[in-house]
Amino acid sequence: MAVPALYLASAASDSSGFKSGYGPTFNYMKKAALFDLDGVLIDSETLYTQFWQRVGEIHHLPSPTFAYDIKGTTLKDILETHFSDPEVRKDVDRLLHEFENEVLYPVFPGALELVDALRARGLKTVIVTSSDEKKMHFLCRQHPDFLPHFDAVVTAEDVGNSKPDPEPYLVGARKVGVSPADCLVFEDSFQGLQSGRSAGCKVVGLATTNPADAIRSYCDVVAPSIASLTGSIETLLA
Repeated sequence: MAVPALYLASAASDSSGFKSGYGPTFNYMKKAALFDLDGVLIDSETLYTQFWQRVGEIHHLPSPTFAYDIKGTTLKDILETHFSDPEVRKDVDRLLHEFENEVLYPVFPGALELVDALRARGLKTVIVTSSDEKKMHFLCRQHPDFLPHFDAVVTAEDVGNSKPDPEPYLVGARKVGVSPADCLVFEDSFQGLQSGRSAGCKVVGLATTNPADAIRSYCDVVAPSIASLTGSIETLLA
């Protein structure tokens, strides 16, 4: 998904008044920040869990954990793995996009402030989501000023392999010309955490979807929310 390259008008100042695109050059070890979307930037995971639980019940899926097992994966992967009937796949696709067209997408408090603080320190910022471009259209309709905070976006259409495969984060790093080893990944789902780690990135796990103890072994840093990281930026970038 294409994102215009320059968004200086929307960049936030840090405590020194520095804005992204102006001022001194920083020499941090990390050069890019790659963000999952749902459960990291957007507070939508509970609604998605409820939606997929209903889908599982409608189509009589046997797994009671289906709605959690698929978190972080693309719709294509979900349909191919769990729904063999082509007509059922069409119905699930329709239900999902009707849901995404109607649901609200609240931005987590402090999320864009953290993104802008990282941009102000010279990092490229990228959304790496398993959502498709239809969903991103619905999101941008509600939040037209959301994408200008990011240098690039990776959606389901950009990858052949869904998380937990490393491809989404490798593509995200490549889009901004940064080595995966120089990237921070912000994730909440087990699949996403595994994807970021397999890509060779430093992984920050957010306990917004799963308990902190459950995700600890999948990441380098654990935080209760994205807002809680605002005071730890220099440590994250080391």
